[in-house]
Amino acid sequence: MNAPSANTLGANAISAYSISAAVPLETAAQLEETLRHIGATRYHSLHPFHKLLHGGKLNKGQVQAWALNRYYYQSTIPIKDAVVISRFRDRATRVEWRHRIEDHDGDTGAEGGIERWLKLTEGLGLDSAYVESTEGILPATRFAVEAYVHFVRDRTPLEAIASSLTELFAPNLHEERISGMLKHYNFVNPDIMSYFSRRLTQAPRDAGFALDYVKQHASTPAERRAVCNALIFKTNVLWVQLDALYHAYVDGHVPPGAFVPAK
Repeated sequence: MNAPSANTLGANAISAYSISAAVPLETAAQLEETLRHIGATRYHSLHPFHKLLHGGKLNKGQVQAWALNRYYYQSTIPIKDAVVISRFRDRATRVEWRHRIEDHDGDTGAEGGIERWLKLTEGLGLDSAYVESTEGILPATRFAVEAYVHFVRDRTPLEAIASSLTELFAPNLHEERISGMLKHYNFVNPDIMSYFSRRLTQAPRDAGFALDYVKQHASTPAERRAVCNALIFKTNVLWVQLDALYHAYVDGHVPPGAFVPAK
């Protein structure tokens, strides 16, 4: 399904935090169209930092800073998902959501996404103990990620699931990242990029369930608007982390105590 054009929704249809009450959300089809428009216009694939990262315009220290900070987000995802599970009395939903924790934490004898991310940071020359300590991350990274956990804890279960819908747009970003970083950086190889190659199959599966869930359970325009606003919130969580990285490591304003790349 194609996302509606900006002309269809109107120039002021979406603010920084919410969708206008004038946007029609009478049906599940209109909900999906609007969600896809939000992704097409607000997903962090559009951020200037990602353009630099995938285009080979960053130095190794800047790539290290990105991977270090992103680790905090990745390592918090299973915590967030455990909170989501705790919101549901429905066993079937808990069982469906549970594999997301295993995808990131792994299982006995099975590597998970966090281990794959540490393979990336180690391959970039970062000490794993330092990465796992999260002592070097930017304050904005911590604030944004913690806000995401609080959101799924405090908002409705429907909104908690809706906030994961950025995964609808992740596969294209992962493909761009894999090809761009392998092409442009001689310190990157396919082995350390295994996190992203694995997510090419995991993310569509997860996004498909979440999209079907919100289309089925958001039964009123108000609930559909809440779903859209949850996705807007999540795009902000992702975007602001890149704002902070750009300010610190491209513009050169690293806050006190944060990671400073070697010269």
